[in-house]
Order: sequence, then structure tokens, then C-alpha cells
Amino acid sequence: MQEDLFGKEDVRKLIVAGSDEAGRGPLAGPVVAATVILPDDFPTSILNDSKKLSKAKREEAENVIKERALSYGIYSVSPEIIDQINILQASLLAMKESYRIAAAKIKPDILLVDGNKEPNVEISVKAIVKGDTKIPEIMAASILAKCHRDRIMEDYDRLYPGYGFSKHKGYPTKEHYEALKKYGPTPIHR
Repeated sequence: MQEDLFGKEDVRKLIVAGSDEAGRGPLAGPVVAATVILPDDFPTSILNDSKKLSKAKREEAENVIKERALSYGIYSVSPEIIDQINILQASLLAMKESYRIAAAKIKPDILLVDGNKEPNVEISVKAIVKGDTKIPEIMAASILAKCHRDRIMEDYDRLYPGYGFSKHKGYPTKEHYEALKKYGPTPIHR
């Protein structure tokens, strides 16, 4: 895989970091990004795009990632900041900051990110469309970001009962739109 991405000229083992975000599409809550650096012997069979795993499988994988990753970082950008800088810039900021946290422990050679936009960091970055279905480091980042964000939204569900945040996590569902009509927006709505 590395030869496909980087060519054959560099034969040393590259330290690869992967980054992904959760929460670009919702109407409420933060956007969260994670960056992960995995060891060579990581059990990649437990990984997948976080949206394709059950909650139990995601949380199981999250525990293994946190135990076995060489380094990881998670960063959340609030709805207030999203409103100020827009969701794309907030997503890139979350990726950049999660990378900074992970790189403080181990400096990677390259950052692979899910999607088609690249955060501005001091190392080489490659955006990979559907990277969360192809690259283990991005899959792991996808899982950490989603698990972290889901827990935030479950906390908000207790703070703002009636909106169904623990169920739909702030995404634009029929139930969410009905709650907005009935109760109006909360401070975490964007």
C-alpha cells in the first residue's frame, strides 16, 4: 500500500498518521477529529469505516486502538466556532489540532486524511476520498472521532432532554426537525 501511495524510491518504513472527523453533517454539536499512528502489528481486521460498525464493535475497537496505537490525538471544535469559521474550516482545524496532539509523542512522516481537503500541517499530507474504507490509520481515526463525539452527544441528551440527541447524535432526522419545531434551537445548534 505504501508503494502505491509514495512510490518505490523511499525504502525505509514511513511513519503514517491517519486523520478523520465526525460531525460535519449534523445540525447540532461539535465536530470532532482524531489522528492515529498504528504499530505494524496492529490487528487491522477489527477496523472499518466507523459508520459501518455497530456501536459495540466501534467501542471494542476504540479500546484496542487506545491501548495499542503508537500515538493518537482527539480534538473537538464547538458549535460556536463552527458558526464563526464554517464547518469545513472547523473540520480542518479539528484535524490539525488532533494531528498536533498525536505528533507531540511521535512525529509521523506523512498524514493521510479522509476526504478531499487537507489540513495545514508541517508534514506531507495526502487526502484520500473514502480513506476511511481503505487506510487502517484513517479507519482507526474515524472510530475514535465517532466514539468521542457520540459520548458528547449523549451528554447533551441529558442536558437538553426531548431532542433525541443520544439517538440521532444531532443529525438531521425527522425526529430532530420535529423537536426543533416544538422546542426551538438549543445553544449547541449550529
